[in-house]
Amino acid sequence: MTKRLQDDGSADEGIQPEAEKESLLNRRSLLAGTAGLVGAMLMGPMRPSAEAATEGSPEDPTLVPGTAPTAYGQRSAFEKAIRIPRSWWASLTPLQDSHGILTPSSLHFERHHNGVPTIQPAHHRLLVHGMVDQPWTFTLDDLKRFPAVSRLTFIECSGNSAIEWKKPTGKTAQDTHGLTSTSEWTGVALKTVLQEVVVHPEASWMLAEGSDAAAMTRSLPLASILEEAILCYAQNGEPLRPEQGYPLRLLIPGWEGNTCIKWLRRLKLGKAPFMTREETSQYTDLMPDGTARQFTMVMDAKSVITSPSGGQRLQPGFVEIRGLAWSGRGRITAVEVSTDGGRSWQQAALQEPILPKCHTRFHLPWRWNGEDVILQSRCLDDTGYRQPDRATLVAVRGVNSVYHYNAIQSWHIAADGQVSNVHA
Repeated sequence: MTKRLQDDGSADEGIQPEAEKESLLNRRSLLAGTAGLVGAMLMGPMRPSAEAATEGSPEDPTLVPGTAPTAYGQRSAFEKAIRIPRSWWASLTPLQDSHGILTPSSLHFERHHNGVPTIQPAHHRLLVHGMVDQPWTFTLDDLKRFPAVSRLTFIECSGNSAIEWKKPTGKTAQDTHGLTSTSEWTGVALKTVLQEVVVHPEASWMLAEGSDAAAMTRSLPLASILEEAILCYAQNGEPLRPEQGYPLRLLIPGWEGNTCIKWLRRLKLGKAPFMTREETSQYTDLMPDGTARQFTMVMDAKSVITSPSGGQRLQPGFVEIRGLAWSGRGRITAVEVSTDGGRSWQQAALQEPILPKCHTRFHLPWRWNGEDVILQSRCLDDTGYRQPDRATLVAVRGVNSVYHYNAIQSWHIAADGQVSNVHA
């Protein structure tokens, strides 16, 4: 039976005060909005918003036939999420505009070292050699004949958030954390291919090399990657995009993005690291005493609140705090959120699916009363690793490491509702 509502908008009976307090949205504002909607419908067709009144947008879409299908789907002209090019060599995923955990292939961040090569797939080859019994050159068709495997996992550039080491620089979640994305990756398991060439028992390292103009290379400890590495030819159900390594890339779940060599053309097995430029002068972590850590490939646990986040503006009232957490070590088991700059913490809810080495979405209901606050999140993974606060991380690593910055992110909400990036 429908409850009768009094003129002031409150229920006459049957709704307890406690329920009123727990209501996510203010009932009076909902009723006001409903009344306005009803009034507009009674007066005639609703007028489109200024944004909707664009060319090709009918006032009433029920009065005109829709458009025909296209050969390759397009998103709505009213959706504006875009990647921000950081420079000619990188672009950033708009995390603050995302839903769920999957990143559209067209919005996946990109990082390359000498441009995106154009590769004819029919001409592309993968050479596997070195300490193997049977060196072999595989075509893409050869690789696609092997049993296929798929994996949902994130890729994160080791330089993600690097601009935050010394001072709060990024304006938005995209600026500070946008060098990470999640996709479904499909290909053939590395171990399947290596079984074909018969790797020597004493081989313990593998060099992976790309066919881009930088011939990007990394040395990888074989025992650590053998069970999970994939030679990928597809992303989110379609062939890789050129900026994601078309037609073939290496994927190592949970490892820094530069180890997932794109445009993969060569794998060489050996007994020691090959000590390429990328693991000597690049991709090492400079410590406070002047030494450098090498082969720090696993991405540690990290989280970021994406809403509200930098560049957004709040109105007082109910807000669902939302964000993403991930760990290259394994599965996220908990995320805590602070609305008072870290003096107290509340457990956030984790949203299914919660997969190992994959973005995990979290949320927490909250009411903002219009006061000046600092929002933070911190996560815990199933190895027991907890995301550090900034002071703890800097005490160990200093501020010149460049890579692997995973400290707690702080967003300041000013009394006027403006959200900005701060170190707290």
